[in-house]
Formats: sequence, C-alpha cells, structure tokens
Amino acid sequence: MLPIARTAGRHCTLRPVAPIVLNRTFVSKKKKAAARENPDALDIQEAVRVLKAFEVGHPSHQIEAHVQCKIEKSTPLIRGSVVLPRSIKQEATVLVFATGKQAEDAKAAGAHFVGGQELIEKVQNGELKFDKCISTPQMFPAVTKIARVLGPKGLMPTVKKGTVTDDVATVVRTSKGSFDFKGDKHGVLHTGIGKVSFEGADIEANLKVILEELRTFGKTNNLKAIIQNVVLSSTRGPGIVIAGGPSL
Repeated sequence: MLPIARTAGRHCTLRPVAPIVLNRTFVSKKKKAAARENPDALDIQEAVRVLKAFEVGHPSHQIEAHVQCKIEKSTPLIRGSVVLPRSIKQEATVLVFATGKQAEDAKAAGAHFVGGQELIEKVQNGELKFDKCISTPQMFPAVTKIARVLGPKGLMPTVKKGTVTDDVATVVRTSKGSFDFKGDKHGVLHTGIGKVSFEGADIEANLKVILEELRTFGKTNNLKAIIQNVVLSSTRGPGIVIAGGPSL
C-alpha cells in the first residue's frame, strides 16, 4: 500500500514516497578499540626513549608499569611470581625447612639457610633475614607453629604457592630468580619492570612476561580481557599510555 501524502484543501491525492533505507554499518572490535585508544598513546619503545630522556644522569632509576585490570567483587587480590628475562633486583635469600637428602638438595641448589627444628627456633627468635621460605611436607606441621611470624611478612609456605613441596631443589632455583608482584584493591598493578640503564628490548620483554602472568590469573578467575590499560612511567618522568597495551 502506498503512503498517503496530504495536500491543502478538501481532497487528497496519493503520491509515491521513496522508502527509507537504513544502512547498518558493522565495526570490528579492533576498530572500536582503536577509536577508544588514547590519542597520546605511544609505542612501547618510543615511550621508553621518552622516559630515558627525563632520567639523563640517573641510570639506576626505575622504569615502572601501571596496569589497570578488570576485576569483579569476588576476584581475589591480584598477585603473581615470574622469572624476568632481565632481573631488576638482587638474588633472593632463600630459607628451606628440610632434613635428610632434601636438605642436601636444597643446599646444592643454592639455598642460603637450610635446617629442621633448630631453624624454626632461629626464625621464631628473629635471628635470620630472608626473602623466600620453602618447606617440605614433612616439616610443614612444625612450621605452622611460627605462622604468626611468617604470615604477616608474606613468607608462610603454602601448597597453593608451590612452596610446600618435595622438589625443594627446583623451587629453590626458581625462587632465587623470581620476581613477585601484586595489585591493589582496585585492580591496579604497580610494579618496576627495569632500570633506566636497561635496553628497551629488555624492558619490553620484562613487561610482556608480567602481562602474560596477569592473563593466566584472569583465566584462572574467569576474567576475559583482564588487561584494560597499560601506562609506563619512571622516577622523574610522566605517565605514558602504551598503544595497544592490552594486547602486548
């Protein structure tokens, strides 16, 4: 049926009216993301060059990453441990609660403190300083007695973290070179990823390892596209949004 177009007067005539055609445009997810991206965002290597320019004469200053992550109310605190391609800190001091052959294996792997009950007493008395703590399953019941000493420092061995294990040698070697990070309650991770003296490729490699660990955390907690935004900064430099940061 033709649409009716009314004219002035008593009579009306029927005139054909051109149909309205709605053209729907489909935009890919990548194009949408590009449209939302900060216009001042820089490629990671360019961002590193800018930050290094702000830090001339300060080679030991840090390059830092600030990563906004997607979290939900039920999401646990973001944390992880990785071995960085280029280490940014001194080797960790490792303490192992073990006896017998496992104690010998721990020493051979490079553990700084190894022992049984006598070591528990030294830790309880505050005689030792260390960065990582590992226990064999056999020693763990005794170690729980000093949980109040180790827990607040984040040093209590747990099965979930992989620090209660029979394979102490492997965990010791990993722990000595591991780098720990954790996010805040808002899902933002603030962490160093290198020093100003590092090559840009080393800084990028360190960042990518941390981002990949964040994605693993996201998969474990059913979070899709966990990485929302990546910003680099330095001790004296500005914050620079990284182009394509979520997909690095």
